[in-house]
Amino acid sequence: MNLKPQYIADEKRYDKLETAYNKCGNSGILLPKVSLGFWHNFGYEAPYDRSRAITHYAFDHGVTHFDLANNYGPPYGSAEETFGKLMAEDFRPYRDELFIATKAGYDMWQGPYGDGGSRKYLMASIDQSLKRMNLDYVDLFYSHRYDPNTPLEETLQAMVDIVHQGKALYLGISNWPLEALKFGNEFLKNHGCPLLIYQGKLNMINRAPMEQGILDYCHENGIGFIAFSPLAQGLLTDRYLNGIPEDSRMAKNFFLKKEHLTPELLAQLNEWQAEATKQGITLAEYALRWILAQQGVTSVLVGASSTAQLEKNLRVM
Repeated sequence: MNLKPQYIADEKRYDKLETAYNKCGNSGILLPKVSLGFWHNFGYEAPYDRSRAITHYAFDHGVTHFDLANNYGPPYGSAEETFGKLMAEDFRPYRDELFIATKAGYDMWQGPYGDGGSRKYLMASIDQSLKRMNLDYVDLFYSHRYDPNTPLEETLQAMVDIVHQGKALYLGISNWPLEALKFGNEFLKNHGCPLLIYQGKLNMINRAPMEQGILDYCHENGIGFIAFSPLAQGLLTDRYLNGIPEDSRMAKNFFLKKEHLTPELLAQLNEWQAEATKQGITLAEYALRWILAQQGVTSVLVGASSTAQLEKNLRVM
């Protein structure tokens, strides 16, 4: 029988505790400056041993926050199942050191109850997620998107009840417009479950949360902010400075389209690359440092397809 060696976390994983973590809003939670996202590299299509190595490397270097969602994969649900296997095989002894998030809001299963912000969908989704992840509770549960077809009160009350049922410790909001965020913040505060964190797309190319006032609102109201897509799906790395590699996301023309790389953007990327070179860092590190320098930002959420890639991103911690 070929048994995998037991995982034992690095004893030095918290050596940079004083500098590698930020306080999350007004809460008592510290989050690592870099958190690991399971969006697109941890589903069935990714080799399990690679996912395992990346997750081990992250935790061994102080990354305690893992970010998932019900429909992460591909296929839907498979990233949570990968995490569930990791929990069963490796991370059970470290459960209380981890801060695990999942979400519901986008399409997950067929029919009228597998998408959106209804109470039925959210309640079913959290139960499914906990089962897939081999967890009794998550540390953080998000509404993954604003649903204009469901009253905000219904979505928010379901989230409050998920906390009261012991299935989540904290609540978060992702991709909600500012006015809905304001309503949600007041509702949750008045129902004894203060909003912990907002998750929004923020990078040097896309600054919407800053331009829309979301980041300022979070900072002024003691809400944490975590940035997803901090490297603009690879645009803010050196990967596309000299053309489009054949094995890149852009070459596959799926999430990242070739038309995104305009001559104007390429010129800007080369300017930022020059500035990064002057500082002796990579363009990716330059981009991550820029986000972390913005007032109100708690953490950046990175994906990784290898430990080498993750190592480069963790240099900002």
